[in-house]
Amino acid sequence: MSELSALQKKLGYQFRDENLLRLALTHPSLAHESGVPTPHNQRLEFLGDAVLQLVLTQKLYEKFPSFDEGVLTKSRAKLVNRNTLAEHGRTLELGAHLILSRGEETSGGRERASTLADAYEALLGAIFLDGGFDAASEFILREFENDFGALSEISGIENPKGELQELLQSRSPLAPEYKTVSATGPDHDREFECIVQHEGVELARGRGKSKKAAESDAALAALKKLREEKN
Repeated sequence: MSELSALQKKLGYQFRDENLLRLALTHPSLAHESGVPTPHNQRLEFLGDAVLQLVLTQKLYEKFPSFDEGVLTKSRAKLVNRNTLAEHGRTLELGAHLILSRGEETSGGRERASTLADAYEALLGAIFLDGGFDAASEFILREFENDFGALSEISGIENPKGELQELLQSRSPLAPEYKTVSATGPDHDREFECIVQHEGVELARGRGKSKKAAESDAALAALKKLREEKN
């Protein structure tokens, strides 16, 4: 049995050419450490990124007919940011199958977000070459099904704090209040958590790399909650 059979089972896709899958999992550090030309996954990553962008763009275009170009672009950016792709890689346990140099291995490369995101895009490129566009599209749409479900008209809001205040003041003269409840992480990489309240009642919480971003995230969450309650 192939050492990659367990991964392919988890992917829900069986490669006709396992060498493509192996190449997708090969980190560039292997070539740097050996000092000789060694095939690695950067070219597949380039291809996979393009396939991913096309599949998600088409899906967003069809799923959200009321979104203009700017909102569609922002929605796509949420789906393809490095942290999101790395999380997909973790879910598939790509880290356990990466082919790394000794140096990359000892420095924690199997869990590094950038490495997992790159490998994930390379995997998409490999599926595209192995099975064609339909196979890659089917895999991507299955992978991102829940992510699409999280997108809504809320994505088009440019000023969530302003819109929340307008919504609440249509019901009450009181404005929403924001409070920072925690700040974690080192000084160069802080994460803030904020709550938004109205008439003494907590509406939602948000997180961000600045107080302003956390407040904006909390306002978005509150707007989504209020709109769902209305419906």
